[in-house]
Amino acid sequence: MAGQGRSGVAVPAPPGGRGRAHDSAGKPARGGMAHGSAEQADPRSLRPGARTASLLAGWRAALRHAWPEWWPVWIGLAVLFLPTFFSLFMGAWIGEEQGHGPMIFGLALWLIYRKWPQVRALEPASSVAGWPVLVLGLMLHLLGRSQHILMFEIGAILVVLAAVVLVKCGARALRVLWFPFFFMLFMVPLPSEFVAAVTMPMKMAVSWATEQILFAAGYPIGRSGVVLQIGQYQLLVADACAGLQTLLTLEALGLFYLNLMRHPSAFRNVGLALLIIPISFSANVIRVIVLTLITYHYGDAAGQGFLHGFAGMVLFLTALVLILAVDSGLQWTARRRQVRRGEGT
Repeated sequence: MAGQGRSGVAVPAPPGGRGRAHDSAGKPARGGMAHGSAEQADPRSLRPGARTASLLAGWRAALRHAWPEWWPVWIGLAVLFLPTFFSLFMGAWIGEEQGHGPMIFGLALWLIYRKWPQVRALEPASSVAGWPVLVLGLMLHLLGRSQHILMFEIGAILVVLAAVVLVKCGARALRVLWFPFFFMLFMVPLPSEFVAAVTMPMKMAVSWATEQILFAAGYPIGRSGVVLQIGQYQLLVADACAGLQTLLTLEALGLFYLNLMRHPSAFRNVGLALLIIPISFSANVIRVIVLTLITYHYGDAAGQGFLHGFAGMVLFLTALVLILAVDSGLQWTARRRQVRRGEGT
């Protein structure tokens, strides 16, 4: 016996059963008495709770599918780097100079998570170049861990992760993930001699700007090198307040903002990337001014205690506000240029 579809195409019936009506596309006709599973609903049409459950179910299925292939990688990375992360969170990453490390690493992992669907869409192709990169990363980790060289130990995290991507997913996947790996470079500490050589001129400039601004505002302030004298208090502008690491952290924040916004205008991208350096300097000056005023009005204990940590938050919030303000100004300028070009034509 055969079933008759809407387009007149006869579809053979399965043995021992009745035929199903099909249309020209091969789908069951709406009016037919077809038996089978219901068509899956589009997750976007579901309610928020059901949509979340659907996405979680999809992720669980993907993890179950990838687990047999990736579990040796995860176990190896855990054995290799868990002691390193424990040392970092108990030491360098709780200090002011390297306190930006976990923030940079967390944002980089989030960027990889956002890009991972593009990596999964690529054809799986392992790259032989990943193996020498892996050997290099393991050597850096061994040297940094045994000799307590923080730059090598943290840099090994980046190199080993890049090697894993090359071996498991190929060079095209690493090109897709180039920005997260570039972004992780900002968590690698620089040599102390280089930092000291660059930091001193920056501290002098921040101290001078702070003195000039507060003196113009009527405060009794003087300066000797990087030591500020306001009233009865002396303040030393430390590396954490106006150092190279702070500048690099704010530069990373600006590049992260650019990557999220993805402006089509090259003028806005290049302009904002260049202006991040003076924005970072201005944010450092504002931080030192805030600390100086807190010390002058509320005493040395307030300035060096809890409010000193709060000044770090002021630094990043100020930098973020300045970045948004400058970006808005560049957007207005770009629109004006487009309008003038339109009027000229």
